[in-house]
Amino acid sequence: MARMSPAFKTVALVGRYKTASVAEPVRRLGGYLAGLDCSVLVERDTAAESGVDDFPTVLMEELGTCAELAVIFGGDGSMLAAARALAPTGVPLVGVNQGRLGFMTDLALGSMLEQMGRIQDGEYTIEPRTMLDAEVVRAAGAIYESVALNDVVLSKGGTGRLIEFLVHIDGQFVYDLRSDGLIVATPTGSTAYALSSNGPILHPGVPGLVLVPISPHTLSNRPIVIGESAVIEIAVKRAGDARLHLDGQPQTELAEGDRIVIRRAPHPARLVHPPGYSYFAMLREKLHWSENPF
Repeated sequence: MARMSPAFKTVALVGRYKTASVAEPVRRLGGYLAGLDCSVLVERDTAAESGVDDFPTVLMEELGTCAELAVIFGGDGSMLAAARALAPTGVPLVGVNQGRLGFMTDLALGSMLEQMGRIQDGEYTIEPRTMLDAEVVRAAGAIYESVALNDVVLSKGGTGRLIEFLVHIDGQFVYDLRSDGLIVATPTGSTAYALSSNGPILHPGVPGLVLVPISPHTLSNRPIVIGESAVIEIAVKRAGDARLHLDGQPQTELAEGDRIVIRRAPHPARLVHPPGYSYFAMLREKLHWSENPF
């Protein structure tokens, strides 16, 4: 019986940054997809680092105009970087896990061909994931703006001194906080830095954001969940050498008087899940919930 036309006719393969070990799986998946009559592209830096020259290459910033699906080889960091680059284009992402925990990389390396075959047969779901837009405003105007899938983090720098800041939500004063910082996380990011700082896990279907103080001076400052449409404003009172991080990457240094305005980004990341995907099964596996402690 003739095979159906593949669900995604043009697929881009993107490897972990500066990692030559992606060469073999990229070649293997690329050859498999080509056998399904797919057009296969390889992100240009991936091709240069891995030596894969079997397929046409494309710049990351141009991928959204020519691919219907991006396959990301790596861990959650690779998926986060791809989401920041590709969410505005609407290109869906699926990850092949070559990292450690891999909360967002659904395809196991050993079974990626079988799983990709089923995806190309139309057996998949696409899940939108909320992203955040963060803007830093100084007296003269905005000095920085970018997006994040996991979290936006205001944190102290290398001096080790507490920083102090005011938090408003939708124009309403929430608190004046002295702490090591503040995490503003999406449901996707609720299982990352926010979780390790005693924040709650938010299911991706919950339209909310979580604010998690980092080692607050006043122990009654607890994590809070708010609606995803809220606008959060953080005004820096005492900076030390405070910094802003997006998805774990340092972005800009902050000064006293700076305001960080955080809101839901207009475009969500779109994650492709293979058949059988379960968020709760993923949590059980990654967080070892079912392990016997004895």
